[in-house]
Amino acid sequence: MLKIIALLGLLGFSSLVNAEGGYEAITPAQPVQNPDKIEVIEFFWYGCPHCYSLEPSMVEWLKTKPANVEFIRQPAVFSDLWGKHAKAYFTAEALGILDKVHADLFDAIQNKKQKLVSEDELAKFFADHGVKDEDFRSAFNSFLVDAKLRQAESTGPRYGISGVPALIVNGKYKVTAQSAKSQANMLTVVNQLIAQESQKK
Repeated sequence: MLKIIALLGLLGFSSLVNAEGGYEAITPAQPVQNPDKIEVIEFFWYGCPHCYSLEPSMVEWLKTKPANVEFIRQPAVFSDLWGKHAKAYFTAEALGILDKVHADLFDAIQNKKQKLVSEDELAKFFADHGVKDEDFRSAFNSFLVDAKLRQAESTGPRYGISGVPALIVNGKYKVTAQSAKSQANMLTVVNQLIAQESQKK
């Protein structure tokens, strides 16, 4: 797992590791977007090989996730480089082609070793996916994308994110490869927490 030194203590965050349960309890618990759903957030970075290796399992899990689960992808931002890749994500989202390019962004960075950090590099990537240059640059430099990027910079610390991939269940529990004992066990723990939270509804 990629570790980032963060001054989490200054942000008032603390967590309690539940070794048996495979998660860390988030204190204080964070609000969810839709109280009627069980929220699952995936913190990731396109430059993270562990996130890339988890992606096939995430794709399969999304096909069978319970109907009461609301899934949110959240780019983590811990440096300027991470921010550039997060901006690519939010640009794709603004253009309405996120589902089309998400896997390809991973592939371009992880397998093809493309950096995709400059506006021109990303313009070419998006052009290869059928986006006009002017449409890309308009979205890339928009207030909406900038606002989402600034929000992402403060979102990770609220959940005590110090590395990726990390999965958050209902604003209360953080699941990592370390807490779950393996990356392969992360979604098993998440499913158990979903079932636990569903009983409270």
